[in-house]
Amino acid sequence: MELLHNREKLLAQIRAQMNEKRYTHTLGVAAAARELAQRFGADPDKAELAGFAHDYCKCWPTARMHDYLLRYDFPEDILSGDKELWHAFVGAIVIQTELGVDDPEIIQAVRYHTTGRAGMSLLEKVVCVADYIEPGRSYPGVDNIRRLAESDLNLALAEALGGTITHLIEQKKRVHPLTLTAYNDQLNR
Repeated sequence: MELLHNREKLLAQIRAQMNEKRYTHTLGVAAAARELAQRFGADPDKAELAGFAHDYCKCWPTARMHDYLLRYDFPEDILSGDKELWHAFVGAIVIQTELGVDDPEIIQAVRYHTTGRAGMSLLEKVVCVADYIEPGRSYPGVDNIRRLAESDLNLALAEALGGTITHLIEQKKRVHPLTLTAYNDQLNR
């Protein structure tokens, strides 16, 4: 992983895109992703890089993300969906142009870290779960997801996605179809 060889430069580029709280979260996700990758047999370097890059656009103004979504012809379900999801789809594009990430697995892990999807790769699952369980996370159920992630990545992911779906329903918010299919797919494993 060429990018990880110049870690200082990479982290400076990432840090420039976000506030301190988001940067701390990003470091936590990268560390958790590396650990999960080692535990479950994914590439630890790819997992760490995807963890570093996963929220690259999270602090961008929504108008800037919207411009990218229009420019790259994203489908209407993304454009009309929750703006909290946009950073993942935009980030998958921007990490290629600004960070030089050209590994399709890493790009997909960034793209689907918020919604999940059916047929997620091992790396996608690792990054998604890492985002849920990084050390700075504190929400009802996180300790259970962390416990599950010690031995069963699929079960941890199903629990995390199920919690998200429940939370969104309780908040009377739309659940992205990719999240529903990801959840159902994990139950079938």
